[in-house]
Amino acid sequence: MTPVAAWSSEKRRPSLFWPLAVIVIPLVGLLAKVEIRGKTKLPREGAFVLAPNHYSELDPVLVAVAVWRLGRAPRFMAKESLFRVPVVGWILRKTGMVPVARATSAAAAKQTMEQSRDLVERGRGVIVYPEGTLTRDPEMWPMRGKSGAVRLALAGGIPLIPMAQWGTQEIMGRYSKKISFWPLRKRVQVAIGDPVDLSDLAGRGSEPAVLTEATARVMNAITALLEDIRQEKAPAERWNPRITARRRRVASMRKNAAQTGPRVAVVGAGSWGTTFGKLLADGGAQVTMWARRPELAQEISEAKRNSQYLPGINLPRG
Repeated sequence: MTPVAAWSSEKRRPSLFWPLAVIVIPLVGLLAKVEIRGKTKLPREGAFVLAPNHYSELDPVLVAVAVWRLGRAPRFMAKESLFRVPVVGWILRKTGMVPVARATSAAAAKQTMEQSRDLVERGRGVIVYPEGTLTRDPEMWPMRGKSGAVRLALAGGIPLIPMAQWGTQEIMGRYSKKISFWPLRKRVQVAIGDPVDLSDLAGRGSEPAVLTEATARVMNAITALLEDIRQEKAPAERWNPRITARRRRVASMRKNAAQTGPRVAVVGAGSWGTTFGKLLADGGAQVTMWARRPELAQEISEAKRNSQYLPGINLPRG
């Protein structure tokens, strides 16, 4: 147990976190044995942005417990719409959670500056998942990050602290809604790293290239911490949902093309044109027939026959 003297001033101050901790900490203690490395790397006082990896719906609970054990109040970025929900919004405001900017670029930039200034003035930390959602990587390595965490850090010169955690998936798997209770106290390892060096990017937080570079640095730091925990190397290429989705679409199109064959248009539905179109269709091509007379086009389309120029022959369907 962390001595009270080691708590930050925000944790010593009575707040809604106290009753929440009384309920949550013992319950999590039954499910997980949380081991923390790099305890001294989370600032005891002052503002910080903590950037963990994300692969389970239970991650925020384990991260919050780790941060609380280290003497700080765990505050997260939350969807702005949640702040308008009765009771939930009240709890979020009372615990100092930070709303995610969901507006135009100018308004979002202004909101980020205000949020960063508020963190510095109040000496608070905030936990931001740079991936934005559960990783899509098949092996649950960190995927391509978003710029929310680095925007906050750069806007106020706030330390950006990488964190990696592993083991929560044994309690609640990715995309699962069920908790595995047995065996109790499964091992969850948490590692906190040194602040990501963004000194050369200071004052340039509005530049897209700077945000991309800063995001890559924090994702590299998180991945390195996770490699150390898992004792294995991450893939050389980070999982990128956009590129992966595009590759899947291209592969699907190629597969469909291979299955359905090429698309061919035959102009003219006389005896020669119809015969040629039938031969192509029998060979696997997708054939579109162009007929000059509407009644002939309708017969080919609906009855799959051309009784005038190719009587007695059924044309392929599809």
